[in-house]
Amino acid sequence: MDGFAAVDFEFARQVLQRGIAALYLVAFVSTLNQFRPLLGERGFLPAPELLDWVRTSPRGRKMLRPTLFRFIDYTDRRLVALCWAGIVLSAALVCGIPQLLSPWASMVCFLALWLGYMSVVSIGQTFYGFGWEMLLLEAGFLAAFLGSDREPPPTVVIVLFWWLVFRLEFGAGMIKIRGGSEWRDLTALTYHHETQPMPGPLSRQAHLLPRWFHKGEVLGNHFAQLVVPWFLFAPLLSLFVDGAWPEIVGTAAAAIIIATQLWLIVTGNFAWLNWATVVLAFSAVALPGIGAPPRAAAGDPPWIIDGMPLPWLVVTCLVGALYLVLSVPSVRNLFARRQLMNASFNRWQLANAYGAFGTVTKQRIEIVIEGTDDEDPDAATWREYDFKGKPGDVRRIPRQFAPYHLRLDWLMWFLPLGRSLDDWFTVFLLRLLQADAPTLRLLRHDPFDGRPPRWVRAVAYRYRFTTREEFRETRARWHRVPRGVVIGPLSLR
Repeated sequence: MDGFAAVDFEFARQVLQRGIAALYLVAFVSTLNQFRPLLGERGFLPAPELLDWVRTSPRGRKMLRPTLFRFIDYTDRRLVALCWAGIVLSAALVCGIPQLLSPWASMVCFLALWLGYMSVVSIGQTFYGFGWEMLLLEAGFLAAFLGSDREPPPTVVIVLFWWLVFRLEFGAGMIKIRGGSEWRDLTALTYHHETQPMPGPLSRQAHLLPRWFHKGEVLGNHFAQLVVPWFLFAPLLSLFVDGAWPEIVGTAAAAIIIATQLWLIVTGNFAWLNWATVVLAFSAVALPGIGAPPRAAAGDPPWIIDGMPLPWLVVTCLVGALYLVLSVPSVRNLFARRQLMNASFNRWQLANAYGAFGTVTKQRIEIVIEGTDDEDPDAATWREYDFKGKPGDVRRIPRQFAPYHLRLDWLMWFLPLGRSLDDWFTVFLLRLLQADAPTLRLLRHDPFDGRPPRWVRAVAYRYRFTTREEFRETRARWHRVPRGVVIGPLSLR
């Protein structure tokens, strides 16, 4: 580092800008494909109804976060236009086109992505109630102040990215230590690979590993989340001491975090949470001389400081000052006895609190949706609707979807944990009875080939991974036992 300029972090800036833009691209594609059947004009939880309530309720006006749809009426067409604009802008940033211009150009582009996606998240209700949504928003806001290829990265913004990774990792570690006893007795990963929301193709193999390995996973997780994040700030010592060792320590800390996240990526499907953490961790990777803009020179005019224009330096320092103020609640939360998980302390969702899986479920209960053409539901032959990501067919290998987010599949995982079955889920069953085409496109397989069934019902099953011996005998990857009918049978009549 060289004063206001993080001259050894040009590679980090390139990864941050292009990686965050790529995640926004995935997020807007996911929204384009799923928002309308879930939250559109005829969605399970229609956004227009939420906005109508906000306009007529003082409480609603206070609760709703910033969104463009507060000032213009929501329509599905406008949502599509917003998504395509986000896709095009994200793609341009991935290619590095705005970064070739002035720092103000890339700033405007990232702030446009931030505001556009916040407009979606703010009306996304339970389908957008995940911690990685506000993580992406905060990352996009900070990326706006990384500058362009014409000047070195601002030190203050690089440090703010370290602070973001620290809150993300250390916050998650503290949530686990304060959470279920399985994290303290080192048994959490004995269950997690099997009971996580959406397993991946290698989750079963990870689950079948020996118990001593799972205990090692938990110890490694505690080390990576509770100890390593402190060393992300080591490069700041290079401002006061000679030698490359502070940046080497920071780079090593980033490498450990990246390695643990890659293990989570290959053993699960957590949308873009792990991918975002990998991208953000690169903020601490120092590679001197790789693609760095020219350093400050003795002959620079007075409005160029450490290679950066004075107005740009002022703006980035103001962002740093803003974060000092906004971070006070999140610092308190990190060390609070009742630590909040995935919480925002301001309307703009900056300097948030993060964390996940404070407790690990011990059993996997799946809600399976079935339909029938038969007149009498008591003597009917029932056929299953198959989801794209969540377990269903016991012989099917789970697919890798992350960083793409299957929102319906994720919400289905929460149902057996106590989420209400009376709001969006009831509408979902109604749409199946109507053979609603947009709803059916959210599924992997419709057993009725687009025809409406006479009856539908929801049945609970206990799922577990088969052992190696059971797999050799049955070729099934899951073993399941029925637990009873949850809802139904239901018909349009």
